[in-house]
Amino acid sequence: MSCRLHQPNHPNIEANTMNLAAQHRLISIDEYLEGETRSDIRHEYLAGEVYAMAGAGEKHNRIAGNFFFHLRAVSRGKACGVFISDMKLRIDASDSFYYPDVLVSCDPQDTQPLFKKLPCLLVEVLSPSTEAIDRREKLLAYRKLPSLRHYLLVSQEQRWVQWHLRDDAGQWLISEFDGSGTLDLTCPGLALSLSLDDIYEDVNLA
Repeated sequence: MSCRLHQPNHPNIEANTMNLAAQHRLISIDEYLEGETRSDIRHEYLAGEVYAMAGAGEKHNRIAGNFFFHLRAVSRGKACGVFISDMKLRIDASDSFYYPDVLVSCDPQDTQPLFKKLPCLLVEVLSPSTEAIDRREKLLAYRKLPSLRHYLLVSQEQRWVQWHLRDDAGQWLISEFDGSGTLDLTCPGLALSLSLDDIYEDVNLA
C-alpha cells in the first residue's frame, strides 16, 4: 500500500472556510464514488472521511506486478478477476473502501465495475508510513469478509511475507516466510503455488 494522507476535501466536495480554518463534512458513499471517477488521485474512504493515496516506488511496483503476473497467468479463461492497485474494495461491515495492492475475486456475483466486495485473496506491500494500518486496521476489516481466504503482508525491504490463511473451519492461521518458501494460494476456482523467488523476482533489495 502506498502512503495514505488525510484529505477532507474530496474532488466532489466544496470546502467551506471559517476563521481561516478549512472545514469539512462527512461525505456519502455516492459522493465518494462519483468523486473518484473524476479525481486524478486515489482516495480511501472510512465512514465518511476520505484519505488521499500517495504514489509508490519501484520495489513496491515490481512486487505487486509479480503477484499480478503469476495470478493473471493461472486465472486466464476462468471466472476469477485479478486487479492491481486501482480496484476499490468495499467492506460493508466497516463502512469503508480500500485500494489493496492486489485483489483477486472469483465469485460470479462480484460484478460491480467500480469496486469488489467478495475477494478471496488480498495483498498489501508494506511501507513505513502504512505498515501499522495494514497490520491492524486493514487486517481487522479484511477478516470481516466471509469470502476472504488469503491476506498477504509483503515487505519491500527484505524477503519476508506474513500469510494469513482462513482454513476450511473458518479459523485464521498465520505463517511467516523469511528468505524462502512457497505459499499455496488456492481460491475457489483458482490454484497457485507462489514462491518467494516468484514474489521478489527482479526486485533489488540491496
